[in-house]
Amino acid sequence: MLKIGLTGGIACGKSTIADTLRGIGVPVLDADQVARDVVAVGSVGLQKIVDFFGTEILLADNSLNREALRSLILQDLNAKKQLEAITHPLIFQSMQEWQQQQEIEGATVTVIEAALMVETGSYRMYDGIIVASCSRHIQEERLIERNNISLSEAQRWIASQMSLAAKEKVADWVIQNDHSLQTLQRTVVENWTQFVHTIQQKQTTV
Repeated sequence: MLKIGLTGGIACGKSTIADTLRGIGVPVLDADQVARDVVAVGSVGLQKIVDFFGTEILLADNSLNREALRSLILQDLNAKKQLEAITHPLIFQSMQEWQQQQEIEGATVTVIEAALMVETGSYRMYDGIIVASCSRHIQEERLIERNNISLSEAQRWIASQMSLAAKEKVADWVIQNDHSLQTLQRTVVENWTQFVHTIQQKQTTV
């Protein structure tokens, strides 16, 4: 079974690509959702976080206070490392179990969507990488409209992330999303089979 990673810059259409692939029957897992699930109320992950950081990082309903935790790890590098040591193995295990289940059910290709795949180096775990990209001014326009923020704030958000050029360097398929939603969807649908074939060929020559 081929394991494909899907990533990209903010407001570049990564989630739309994921939804389009689901629409043609490709199993796609959102790693951000997995990250939320492993620290949900009643989870082992949340209990481990409470054991280390204390109950002050909980909201009144006993769910994780993400703002409090984010503030804490921004101030303390060791706290950030400890949080990652708790959550990353749980996320990785959950994704592996999902992939195994998909293979049992007969999937020949799976896709995992993750925003920080290149930043963390986890892109190396996949047989092929798709990167959603777009031109800078379009990225800014979409971010302003989507998040109702100013141009300067949008520029700060983009500047805080790894550059699209750096992500594109590790891609097997860069999907340039500078046009309409329908164009993006059509690009994905029309080129998916050829992309998979290319990755399969790459695998046989390794």
